[in-house]
Amino acid sequence: MLNKDKSKIKEISYAKWGYIFIAPFFIAFTIFQLIPLAQTIYYSFFEYYRSGLTIIGPTPVGLDNYKELFNSDFLKYAGNTVILWVAGFIPQIIISLLLAAWFTDVRLKIKGKQFFKVVIYMPNLIMASAFAMLFFALFSENGPVNASLVSMGILKTPFRFLASVKGTRGLVALMNFLMWFGNTTILLMAAVMGISPSLFEAAELDGCSPRQTFFRVTLPMIRPILVYVLITSMIGGLQMFDVPQILTNGKGSPDRTVTTLIMFLNNHLYSKNYGMAGAISVVLFIICAILCLLVYFNLNPTENDRKIKRRDRFKPRKEAING
Repeated sequence: MLNKDKSKIKEISYAKWGYIFIAPFFIAFTIFQLIPLAQTIYYSFFEYYRSGLTIIGPTPVGLDNYKELFNSDFLKYAGNTVILWVAGFIPQIIISLLLAAWFTDVRLKIKGKQFFKVVIYMPNLIMASAFAMLFFALFSENGPVNASLVSMGILKTPFRFLASVKGTRGLVALMNFLMWFGNTTILLMAAVMGISPSLFEAAELDGCSPRQTFFRVTLPMIRPILVYVLITSMIGGLQMFDVPQILTNGKGSPDRTVTTLIMFLNNHLYSKNYGMAGAISVVLFIICAILCLLVYFNLNPTENDRKIKRRDRFKPRKEAING
């Protein structure tokens, strides 16, 4: 009887409770993400729009939406998006790396680290719409920035930031930098603090300068977080919408040089052209996927690549010993 009871106890499985607990996520993901994604891909092959109060379609048109898309200004808007993202991301990653290195360096003995962490993270808590309205007021023709520059004699007449291509793009890049560099700094600080202190001590004993330690020890060790930051920033950059939309009142002026891909998509959604909007969404999804895969596999070497690098690194020593 005891053996039978033990066999019954062993046969009890708790795996079903794991499936029950993760089921809500998969249900929500299927309803709110997977099904809309499938519908977007499906309607991208249809002519489906509203003309006044009349709904045209859905009528199958094959790849006509994609042909029309690439015959439009899609590539121009893609170029605008990349320029705005790069202009904001390059200073963001440079400043974040410097701040992360300084705040985690024990030798500098910086006081008030917690205060500085809060200060640099504060812009991330401000809504993008409020941030854009603030910059619109600050850098307008009669705003305080122009008034200060004129009063100091730097400018003779107010500069129309929002009427020039470089001025408008510069403001969008500056806002993206200020909004996100704090978040990036916190992530990189966490990555640096996760490095074993013995590596820094060994580098110091070997006579490495702070610069050599940063490039030879810190950067290689935080590469996974750098890849994560680059991929998430790239996805966010390709989906840039709120800042340029509010700053230019949805026009992307001057001469649509600040119109991004999502602003282009929003125009088709606003006009109820669901077929073209679906085509834009699918192309944007494919671009994001390809770029993320390229970044991941280029910046994350596989185990075989690591073995080859180690073998090549020690090959000259072996040849010298054998010689």
